[in-house]
Parts: sequence; C-alpha cells; structure tokens
Amino acid sequence: MKVAIVHEWFVNYAGSEKVVEQILKCFPQADLFAVVDFLKDGERGFIMNKPVKTSFIQSLPFAETKYRTYLPLMPLAVEQFDLSGYDLVLSSSHAVSKGVLTGPDQLHISYIHSPIRYAWDLQHQYLQESGLVNGPKSFLARALLHKIRNWDTRTANGVDHFLANSQFIARRIHKTYRREAVVLYPPVDVSSFELQLAKEDFYLTASRLVPYKKIELIVEAFNQMPGRELVVIGDGPDFARIAKKCGKNVKMLGYQHFDVLKSHMQRAKAFVFAAEEDFGITPVEAQACGTPVIAFGKGGALETIRPLGIDSPTGVFFDEQTVDEIIHAVTRFESSGAAISALNCRQNSLRFSEENFREQFTHFVQRAYVDFRESKHIQYPPINHK
Repeated sequence: MKVAIVHEWFVNYAGSEKVVEQILKCFPQADLFAVVDFLKDGERGFIMNKPVKTSFIQSLPFAETKYRTYLPLMPLAVEQFDLSGYDLVLSSSHAVSKGVLTGPDQLHISYIHSPIRYAWDLQHQYLQESGLVNGPKSFLARALLHKIRNWDTRTANGVDHFLANSQFIARRIHKTYRREAVVLYPPVDVSSFELQLAKEDFYLTASRLVPYKKIELIVEAFNQMPGRELVVIGDGPDFARIAKKCGKNVKMLGYQHFDVLKSHMQRAKAFVFAAEEDFGITPVEAQACGTPVIAFGKGGALETIRPLGIDSPTGVFFDEQTVDEIIHAVTRFESSGAAISALNCRQNSLRFSEENFREQFTHFVQRAYVDFRESKHIQYPPINHK
C-alpha cells in the first residue's frame, strides 16, 4: 500500500504539525506533500527528516515569510500534486489540503482541524480584525472568500471519510459540507507533563497574545480581583498593549521555554482559558499536570473539561466572554473546595494521549481501507439498451 500524507504547509511545529507527526508514526513509509516547506535542518525531526514535495508557491517571491498572502493560489497549487500512484491519501487540513485530486480507486481520508475558518462562519470576525469591513480591499477580500467557499464545498466530494478533531468541528463539517465525520481527538503529549499534587496561590494563563485568545479579558478580570495573582506566559502582537493594563497582581512573563511553562502549569492553582477553540491543547496539558481549568464553555473545551456538577470534575465553565463571568467562575472554583482533584484532572487528560491517537487512527484507516477494497468489487448495473 503506497501512502501519501498531504499537509497545508511546514513552517513550524504547532498543533496541526503534531497531528502529522503521529500520522507519520502510524505510516512511516508515507511520502509527504505540502504547499510550502520552510523547515530548517534542525526542525525536521518530527517528520523523520523526510523530504517534502512542494507546490509552485515554494518558489514565488517572499514565500518563506509571506506564504499566507498566496492563499488565492493555494487551491490551484494543491490540485497540481500528482497522487495517482498512491493507494491511500491522508490529508491534514485546516485550509486547502483536502482539495487534492484523487481517483475512484484511491481512498482519501481527511483529518479536519477545521473547515477554512476565515471563509466560513468566522468571515466577519476575520474581516473586522483585519480592518477590511469597508472599501475596495474589503470588496476584493469578500469576493475571494466567496470563491474559496465554492471551491471548498466542491472539493469535499473528493473525500471518502472525514475525521474531525472534536464534536464542535464535526458539527462545523456537517454545517459546511453536509457530511458526517468521525471524531478523533488530536494527540496531546501528556507524558511530558507530570502530575504535581502541591499547588501554589496563583492562577495561570498561557497563549499567543492575539485578539481571539482573549488574554486581555482575563487580565481585566484579575485587575478587579487584586487579592488574586495571575501569571501570563506568551508573546504576540498584543503584548505591549496588554502589559500596560496589568495591575500589580498580574505578571507578564512573555515567551518562556517549555520547562518554565510546565513548572508554572504544575504549580498553578488553576489554568484560565477564555478562547473559543476548535479543540484547545493547553487545557489538556494543564490537566495532565493535575491543574484544574477555568474555561469559556464553548467549542472544544466542552469536550476536554469535566465541569462541576458531574462525576470527577476537572474545572469550571463560564458562559460568556466577559469580565464579570470570569470573576464569577473564579469565585465558584474557590468555593468548590476539594470537589476538583488533581488526580481526576490527570486521569481525564490521558484520554487524549498520543498513544490513544495512534491506536484509534490506525484502526480507523485499516478498517476503512478493507471496506474500500471490498467495495471496489461492486458491479454497477448497465443500462439495458433495446
């Protein structure tokens, strides 16, 4: 069985790349394809130092730093990959990679991190954050996104099976493509986050500092709780602006190496998470350390955190992304006493381990491939010409 793995782009090692890493461990013989590949020599370990077959965008001007600006060309680019020699095509897609061309004798399974967020239900948020609400550039952006939506819908027909990284994304897939998806949660390296029972008297949030992560909202909430300490780990375009708003009880540490982040996760009283994420890896990592999570109750968090009120709770939800809701959730957490245990947090996190992902992914693909091979023997009745 010849296997191809198609990914959007290899430029760093983030959540979707961690999925590719585990898929490649399941199928180490696979060939890799991507729109662009700008990984350095010391960064290629997670793809087993394999070569990556790239598209024409790889050679375009400033592609290494401005590859996202070539989004209008990416649908064309992925359609140029010649995958005709492969029996099994596995795409890891949050933008265009599911749109590769395959034939009737090839099985295509697509792991969807999300349908293209900025082209579908988050279009208006994207346009607002990009300053493209009005004017000629706004018109061009809206026209482009309309064209991408049409292409995205059409290419869904070329996928035999969809895998979604959460129930939330499965619903988005059904809304977008009218296709059913099997939920397979993404792999989290829980083994790198050891359980620690002893906690200290501070709260933690960690994220890239961009608007949708809502770090500013968390800081504003803790400014109104001067008796409670908050530590913020992460860097990004909003760092300077958020830092100016911090009260004396809020510490901005900026970017920190993994060991520092893990140490804070292990020692924190609770991890605060205010974003609406498709899945959300950091709340799972915090729970792996035995640390409860105070989270916005929407998106993937609903599937990774067990709230107060059910057996073996691991956190507290708040219903709206507001300062008052966060304050209320912190108060509820502190009044819960021993209801949330570090051991329950750790146990819950193990559901999302890399080992579980590999076992479930391999089982699904093997079963789908056997069924696909058997379906190829089905004879379709010809028209009876008189």
